[in-house]
Amino acid sequence: MDSRQLRYFIAVYEQRNLSRAADQTNVAQSAISHHIANLEAEFATPLFERKPRGMEPTAAGERLYEHARVILRAMSDAEREVRQGAQAMTGEISIGMANSGVKAIGVPLMQTVLAKYPDLRLSLTESLSGATLMHLMASQVDLALVYNPPADKDLVAEPVLEEQMFCVGTPKVIGRSKAPIAFDDMARLPTILLGQGLSSRALLDDPVPLKRLEANAVLHLNSLSAITGALLAGLGCALATRLFVREQLKAGTLVAREVVKPKLTRTLYICRLRNRPATYVMEEMQRLMLRLIAEQVGRGAWDAKLL
Repeated sequence: MDSRQLRYFIAVYEQRNLSRAADQTNVAQSAISHHIANLEAEFATPLFERKPRGMEPTAAGERLYEHARVILRAMSDAEREVRQGAQAMTGEISIGMANSGVKAIGVPLMQTVLAKYPDLRLSLTESLSGATLMHLMASQVDLALVYNPPADKDLVAEPVLEEQMFCVGTPKVIGRSKAPIAFDDMARLPTILLGQGLSSRALLDDPVPLKRLEANAVLHLNSLSAITGALLAGLGCALATRLFVREQLKAGTLVAREVVKPKLTRTLYICRLRNRPATYVMEEMQRLMLRLIAEQVGRGAWDAKLL
């Protein structure tokens, strides 16, 4: 198996057709077919099902595609960095962020990359924290800002900041007072939570109170817009940060009350894969994100404590 075979394989996978793959790679269709056959012989398993109208990847083909993309991307990064050294701020960088990260530093990050690194193509993905982590583990993003990732030998996770959690809801649900609310009192209110698993884990560092809230939740939603809509409709309260409902708090449509006894927090981490060598671009983007986060916390736009 070599890089040329992988490039041809990717072309066939993405085009689902030998003729179109040949046109894309500017190689004879017979040569493409020959290389795919050699790959299948090497792996001793079919990578595609030959159908009258094209090529359909098998389960083995699906898996090889994920690895092939990572391998070719790593080879391209290595060649560029060896040739250009620390000046190699070109190519592509893909960053995944939980909603809070995008809300706080998304625009400044894009502005800085466009102004300072015009030859660098930035891809920014926003999703729930659990989904962002899965994107990283699948090598769909190079760096990720996620909350409370699980301990994993394949993950390099650096804590960035700690956020305090609040009971958020309409005055009708949680009261007009902005005084702190004891966790026991919040646990008796109708609660709206993120879906269980990696998504809900992102809410709290401590899993014990989280399990109690999960058991009594009236809704489990995997949509931030749905959670906001449910809060505004008075369907319940939620455990959230001030940043999450910043606009609604400013408008006065929602109220945030500090949760005490115990005080609840969550930790944001910047993560990368351990088996993926850090490139100059990744290192620079990590430094840039940390600087932007520190600036937002420093001026009070992100209500958090730097770690």
